[in-house]
Amino acid sequence: MLVLSRADVRRLLDLDRLLDALERAFVELSAGRASVPSRIAAHTERGLLAAMPGYADGILETKLVSVFPGNHEVGLPTHQATIALFDDETGKPLALMDGTEITAVRTGASSAVASRALAREDARVLAVLGAGVQARSHIDAMRRVRELAEVRVASRTLEHAQALAEEIGGTPYASFEEAVDGADIVCACTDAGEPIVSAAWLAPGMHVTSVGASREGPELDPAVMSSGLLVVESRVAFEPYPAGAHELQGLDPGSAAELGEILAGTREGRTSAEQITVYKSMGHAVEDAAAAGLVYRRALEGGGVEVEL
Repeated sequence: MLVLSRADVRRLLDLDRLLDALERAFVELSAGRASVPSRIAAHTERGLLAAMPGYADGILETKLVSVFPGNHEVGLPTHQATIALFDDETGKPLALMDGTEITAVRTGASSAVASRALAREDARVLAVLGAGVQARSHIDAMRRVRELAEVRVASRTLEHAQALAEEIGGTPYASFEEAVDGADIVCACTDAGEPIVSAAWLAPGMHVTSVGASREGPELDPAVMSSGLLVVESRVAFEPYPAGAHELQGLDPGSAAELGEILAGTREGRTSAEQITVYKSMGHAVEDAAAAGLVYRRALEGGGVEVEL
């Protein structure tokens, strides 16, 4: 069995290849050619441990991911994970790899795939709400799908926004509302348990992405969901948390298109420059499968440590 460290994963995971692999995975998912049960989780007082098995595009894997929002206080990531790969013909364990890096990169990359499909072609101003791991991941991925003239960063802690803006060559903003005003693409990347984006802030033509999934509540004003075209990874997102999103509870799953449907051309995407588009992401096992498959194939050429269980 191949064991791959976080450093191995970081070295082997090619972001440009990942964008293409994610597109295929989303199409497979929406076409019914993937097998992915709803996410389940065990809860503690401070966090949760979720299980995310999936089979897509020839990759059979499962991820165990812990989500502990208070880890900021002790200098640890809020999301920590491992991913195991299995042979899809025999079920033989093939690899055990760090999933923390994959979770960070594939989430931003999935948002970038959605933005490539949904944001206006002339989108040039990106507003990232949050200044943590996902903010960095989103900035890196978004720069690969649009020629950005300005990257804005806002955080609940101004010093964090200033530090990240300096690091990536962006502009810090003192509030979320100020950062959103005039932006073309908005990426909400926080662990907030209450809305940080109001529907009243949205302007015609904006594309909004949200990846926050706090146990406490929604990251977006639920009214954002009805502001324009709503897109999800899977309509499982309408199920109760932790499989689904707080913002989508009580809404008709038929009100949303799946990203894979838009990529395959079976559902219409953006229809005008003025239309608002909203991508609500909960994270999906096909994203982990796409990333883990890329890492494993490259690792066979050299990387990791072989162990016998």
